[in-house]
Amino acid sequence: MSSDIAATNPPRQLGAGEFVALLAMLMALQALGVDAMLPALDRIGRDLHLASANQRQLVIGVFLISSGLTALLPGPLADRFGRRPVVLVAVGGYVALSLVCALAPTFHLLLAGRIGMGIAGSALSVLPTAIIRDRFEGDRMARTQSLVGMVFMVVPMLAPTLGQGVLLVAGWRWIFGIMALAGLAVALWVALRLPETLRPQFRQPLNPRAVAGTLFRVLTCRPAIGYVLGMALIQGALLGYINCSQQLVAEHFGAGARFPLVFGGMALCMASTNFINARIVERFGARRVSHSALLFYIGISLNHWVVARSGHETLALFVPLMAANMCLMAFLGANFSAIALQPFLETAGAAAGAQMFVRMTLGSVLGAVIGGSYDGSAAPLALSMVLGGGGALLLVLFSEQGRLFRRVYPRGAPRPVV
Repeated sequence: MSSDIAATNPPRQLGAGEFVALLAMLMALQALGVDAMLPALDRIGRDLHLASANQRQLVIGVFLISSGLTALLPGPLADRFGRRPVVLVAVGGYVALSLVCALAPTFHLLLAGRIGMGIAGSALSVLPTAIIRDRFEGDRMARTQSLVGMVFMVVPMLAPTLGQGVLLVAGWRWIFGIMALAGLAVALWVALRLPETLRPQFRQPLNPRAVAGTLFRVLTCRPAIGYVLGMALIQGALLGYINCSQQLVAEHFGAGARFPLVFGGMALCMASTNFINARIVERFGARRVSHSALLFYIGISLNHWVVARSGHETLALFVPLMAANMCLMAFLGANFSAIALQPFLETAGAAAGAQMFVRMTLGSVLGAVIGGSYDGSAAPLALSMVLGGGGALLLVLFSEQGRLFRRVYPRGAPRPVV
């Protein structure tokens, strides 16, 4: 089977660069919905009279949890009706609910709007992966996901600065207005340029039993489940950092107005790593690259935990340690996802949704717990990375039957002669 499957509508086919950019912008809408809010959390807490400082983290937490809990929905819908219509409905919902959040008079109504945004945003995380799987497989899929991730990371780099800039001239509600405008622009791009990539013979009936069956197959597929659960543990630590980053970096370490620059600089490191991964993964294989990255991640996390426990950690120590692990997360994310989705060609949409459901639900709940355990230091965060990395290693060993660094070739692909 060819690793490059042509789209079903050739006259509207995208070039490789535009294909990557469009999928990246779809995913970036969800990142914008999280990262642009970070500089505003303190002001939201004051304006809406929150009793606890950690309570403001719910603006991020409920968005992520609702995205995870509803990630099962868009995949089966896209397998039945096609990728394009589901993407357009999701982006439209994102735009409308951004406006609801902008006008919310109370914290509870704001959280309700954020839950709705998370539900709409779940499709923006699931469907780009399914669209890539429609066209590629194996290491080439991992390479394409890395390229999408590299472009996508531009938004986390710029979003906190954007939010901070809006706060200089207007209230925090205008940040949601920016989200609505961005969503509208992406919706027009999708409507005009995105072809339908789901092949007609792979359309699936919309059947709750089939959805449950796909989830069961994902949970019981040994080559996939270790990577899904392992990435959930790694992602939980990352989301824990995002939840408490404003308190940890801006307040505890004293970055203040420099917080968007610190946050964006770390995102730039992740973007650079995605580019490196895209260049090397087809040569060395997704397993070799990601397994090596996981071992380095565990080692750096242990070092970070020791430093944080010492009570002498400063911003100058925190930034390189956290940035190094965020770079390693970039090696893990695209490769783990490609490996886990490899067994599910015919049901890529539903499988991507089921895997995202497991990964995002577990990861976002862990992230909320890790963020809520913030105690005025980086120690809880560093410990979560140690435990998450160790757990991920055990899960990967389960999926690989105790063997790391294997090279697996797509069906029919020639193997290099050594």
